[in-house]
Amino acid sequence: MNIMVTNDDGIHAAGIRALAEAMAQLGTVTVVAPDRERSAAGHSLTLHSPLRVFELHKGWYAVDGTPTDCVNMGIHNMLPVTPDLVVSGINHGANLGDDVTYSGTVAAAMEANLMGIPAIAFSLATFEPSLHFAAAAEIAVQVARQVIANGLPPDTFLNVNIPDCPPGSMLPPLITRQGKRSFIGKIVDKTDPRGRKYFWVGSEEPNHNDEPGTDFHAINRRHVSITPLHLDLTNHKTLPILAKWQF
Repeated sequence: MNIMVTNDDGIHAAGIRALAEAMAQLGTVTVVAPDRERSAAGHSLTLHSPLRVFELHKGWYAVDGTPTDCVNMGIHNMLPVTPDLVVSGINHGANLGDDVTYSGTVAAAMEANLMGIPAIAFSLATFEPSLHFAAAAEIAVQVARQVIANGLPPDTFLNVNIPDCPPGSMLPPLITRQGKRSFIGKIVDKTDPRGRKYFWVGSEEPNHNDEPGTDFHAINRRHVSITPLHLDLTNHKTLPILAKWQF
């Protein structure tokens, strides 16, 4: 297997080191990742400035761009062969519910999926310092083995969230759907020492919908959450409703 590893926390993050080392059990690993943190970059591409690539050591490349840039650079320019699998992560922090639309981790897997390459996004469900990246990486290997053995349905990639706990207290994986949360956006405005206004995008603490079958429900009970995603954002149930409108 030829496996490409990327992330949005940056090439120096603990999660990508753990993931790359674990994926070496399955084949040849090449890391192509942002040179610094690019969290919440979403599915953005760098179109108005050149990209630069820095080889840190054999098989490890840093790109001064977004996670989506990294996938494009790796597949089209840097890897000698098309990878058999693209894995993204392990993100330091969950990517659950609506947050998948912001996540650079998820977007990297999405980009590979658009190119017809099996892809998985992995996240560790904590924003606190964690000692469990190695345990999460072993879960990632187990999921990757199943993808390799069975393949993925067309137009499908996986979003995997792993609870932040030792392997012995982790419960079996559940196949879940994307959950929902109530989100209250907030813009913090302050004044710098020179009297100029500046703004910081933030939010209130979100409330998660702990509904059975969702990714939130699984993670809250220490299950690994495996959610199949695809890029089609069409709300198919509304098509016959809108078809009756008099445009």
